[in-house]
Amino acid sequence: MIASQRSLPALLNSWSKDLAPAYFSLVMATGVLSLTFAAFGLQVLAFVLFAINVLFYVWLCLLTLWRLRYFRRFLYADFLDFQKGPGFFTLVAGSAVLGSQLVVLFSNYYMATALWLLGMILWFILTYGMFSAFTIRLQKPTLEKGITGTWLLAVVATQSLATLAVLLAAEWSPLQRLEFNFVALSLWLWGGMFYIWIVVLIFYRYTFFKFDAEDLVPPYWINMGAMAISTLTGALLIDNGQEAPYLHSLLPFLKGFTVFYWATGSWWIPLLVVLEVWRHGVQRQPIHYSPLYWGMVFPLAMYSLSTRRLAASMGLPFLQPLALIFFALACVAWVLVLAGMIRQASQH
Repeated sequence: MIASQRSLPALLNSWSKDLAPAYFSLVMATGVLSLTFAAFGLQVLAFVLFAINVLFYVWLCLLTLWRLRYFRRFLYADFLDFQKGPGFFTLVAGSAVLGSQLVVLFSNYYMATALWLLGMILWFILTYGMFSAFTIRLQKPTLEKGITGTWLLAVVATQSLATLAVLLAAEWSPLQRLEFNFVALSLWLWGGMFYIWIVVLIFYRYTFFKFDAEDLVPPYWINMGAMAISTLTGALLIDNGQEAPYLHSLLPFLKGFTVFYWATGSWWIPLLVVLEVWRHGVQRQPIHYSPLYWGMVFPLAMYSLSTRRLAASMGLPFLQPLALIFFALACVAWVLVLAGMIRQASQH
C-alpha cells in the first residue's frame, strides 16, 4: 500500500514507533543556522528558517506525544538505553534554541520564557531521571559500548538553557535580571562540569579501545559543538556584565573561561576532520542519511555563531573570517542533510 493511501493514524504509527530520540537535533541545527543568518545581517533568510523550524518543532512534538501515547514501551526502552537515551536532551536544546530565535528575531519574551520553563522541566527530568536510572541499573554495557558523543547533548541542553536565560535577562526588571543572570551563570558552570566528566570518558574510549569506522557516528561532532555553545553563552554573559554588578566583578574569569571553551572546541575540529577522512576515505564507510547527521550540522553552525559573538564581545576581529568560513560550511551541510531527509521520507 503506497503512503498516500494510508490513513493518518497509520502514518503516525509508522513515523513515531521508531522515532530517534535525537531527532530534535533537526530543530537545534535549523534554529542555530537561523540565528547565524541574523548575526550576519541576512534577516530574510533568518525568518524563513524560523518558519521552517516552527514546523519541524511542532511536527516532532506531535510524533513524540503520539509515541508516548501508543508506543510507550519503545520510548521507555530508548530512555534507558545508554547510547540512545541521551538523545532525548535534544528536546531540551531544541526548545531553548527556538526560544532564542523568538527573542532575537521577534523580541517575543513571553513565548520564549514559556519555552525556557518547559526546557527547564524537561532538563530536570532527564538529568536526574536518566542518570539515576543509569546509576542503579543492574546490567550495564562496557565503556566501549556505552559511551558516545551523544552523551554530550546533556551539556548542549544545559548551555542552551543558559543562553536563553541570558537573552531573557535583558528584558526584565533589575531584580529579575539579577536572577536570570545568576541562573544563566550557574547553568553555564554546570555545563562545563558535565563536559569535563563526560569528555574524559569519551577521550579514554577513543584512545584505549578498538575503534571501528562504524563507531565514528556523526554525534561525535558534539565534542566540538558542546564547547561552541558554551563559548556563545560565555560571550553573552560578558556582554551582560556591563549591567550586572556581580557579573562585572567576574569579567576576568568569564573572559578566560570563554576563551578556554572556544580553544577546546577549536582543538577538536582537525581531529574530527581527520577521523571523517579515515572513516569515509580510507575505510570506505558509505554515507547514508541518518537523523544523527543533524548532530553534525548543529556544531558547524554553532561554531560560526559563537566565534562571531566572541570576536565582537572581546574585540577580536581577526576571528571574523573563521566565523564566515564555518557559516558557509554549515549552510552546505544543512542543505545536504535536508536533501537526504527528504529523499528518505519520499521512499517510505
